[in-house]
Amino acid sequence: MSKAISQVPLAINEPVRSYEPGSEEVKSLIATYKEMWKEKVNIPMVIGGKEVKTGDEVVITSPQDHQHNLGVYHKGTMQHVDDAINAALAAKEKWNNLGWEQRASIFLKAADLIAGPYRDRLNAATMIGQSKNVHQAEIDAACEFIDFLRFNVEFMTDLYSEQPISDNGIWNRSEYRPLEGFCFAVTPFNFTAISGNLPTCMALMGNVVVWKPSDKQIYSAKVIMDILTEAGLPDGVINMIFTDGKETADKVLAHPDFAGLHFTGSTKVFQSMWKQIGENIHQYKTYPRIVGETGGKDFVVAHPSANVEAVATALVRGAFEYQGQKCSAASRAYIPQSLWADVKAVMEKQMKTIKVGSPEDPSNFVNAVIDENSFKKCKGYIERAENSSDAEVIIGGKCDDSKGWFVEPTVIETKNPKYESVCEEIFGPILSVYVYEDAQWDETLKLVDETSPYSLTGAIFAQDRYAIADAYKALENAAGNFYINDKPTGAVVGQQPFGGARASGTNDKAGSKMNLLRWVSVRSIKETFVSAKDYKYPYLG
Repeated sequence: MSKAISQVPLAINEPVRSYEPGSEEVKSLIATYKEMWKEKVNIPMVIGGKEVKTGDEVVITSPQDHQHNLGVYHKGTMQHVDDAINAALAAKEKWNNLGWEQRASIFLKAADLIAGPYRDRLNAATMIGQSKNVHQAEIDAACEFIDFLRFNVEFMTDLYSEQPISDNGIWNRSEYRPLEGFCFAVTPFNFTAISGNLPTCMALMGNVVVWKPSDKQIYSAKVIMDILTEAGLPDGVINMIFTDGKETADKVLAHPDFAGLHFTGSTKVFQSMWKQIGENIHQYKTYPRIVGETGGKDFVVAHPSANVEAVATALVRGAFEYQGQKCSAASRAYIPQSLWADVKAVMEKQMKTIKVGSPEDPSNFVNAVIDENSFKKCKGYIERAENSSDAEVIIGGKCDDSKGWFVEPTVIETKNPKYESVCEEIFGPILSVYVYEDAQWDETLKLVDETSPYSLTGAIFAQDRYAIADAYKALENAAGNFYINDKPTGAVVGQQPFGGARASGTNDKAGSKMNLLRWVSVRSIKETFVSAKDYKYPYLG
């Protein structure tokens, strides 16, 4: 037990490296990329601290070169899901009883390992496996993941310090226990930081975890497990499995010791899992915690008073960074008639300079979409727009799958505010623009609010403060992360806690103390120093 009230190091956001051309940092990263590109990896599951190789090998390829064999991962069966659950439960008591300072040290060490010796390797794995350029990999795999680890430790201590008041002769206190059972983390392909944060934030609070990463993110997931192992994470606390998604959910969500789901992925899958939990509710020892961040159809709405260059730049960055494969990506824009010609001209000028290609060349701003299904989906939206009477492709639109899954940054202009590409989540480098009459500002705000079932991110551009106030109120429920005169992407841990409501999730705000509160069960303790010796109260005389 602790014999001190320890203070953890003050969390500050990890500085983002610039990777300027010719710099030592970019030379080092690209050299690591090239070395890893030539490797043939053999990636096992990790269950109870042991590497598990099944022999059922699945070839890993890269989005920017789908013919290049990076190696294999070992696919598991439902027996491995059982093994992971059992390993987690076997590790639970010892992990629960470990002092919080010891848990904190592990994840603080992991952060320092990422900031130092593992930085290039984790970034390069993200570039190779998820097709992120040097900047997108840096702000995700390195900086955001480091921030999650360090700030979560600070948030944990803040949470533990929140205690009730006490009265004369009484000492009241609160204990923040881990959940009773095991937790399940299901993580996406698009952010290495999210993939790392979902299992580690639960483990930090004393929970044990079964972690199923996306099969499109296994390369960097393997590096994450290497880092956690070197940081001293005990065996069985986090168990990484590569198994069928639906079958795994069926097994995990039917287990009586299932205690919590931390999910980032599609709305449809999350809703299906929520339904399963409801149907199995009578089987559980405790009511499971359900936290999910799902889709988005994120907006940018410009007022006639907006700055043209600021709007255009926000659209180019917000829509096309990481090929639009961010749940926060700008995918629908509402531009007033009086500004549209100028905004369009600036966008065209900027987009002419965008290079598309492999992350190995740091000058490429746009890389490949994640896989063939994503490529075909994007291509379908572009082709239908080209043949539609309601829409037209005004910038970009080219697709090339000869080597990698490359989709050119594309802008669709539509006369129909309910056209499919305005309403539906695409998850690719496609931006839809609806031009509204300047006098229809209020009507446009209502349109923005009601068009999509999602409510993740959104941005308003205006110089007129009354217009900003109008949008602030009218779009109150349209975005969990709301930006004023900035693009709707790039939330920073500790600065803009991230999450949305409606069909976008439970809005439990990753990167905040609010999220950690979901992974504990509070016990209130009252200690009376001098106990009553007679049942009679004074009113009885």
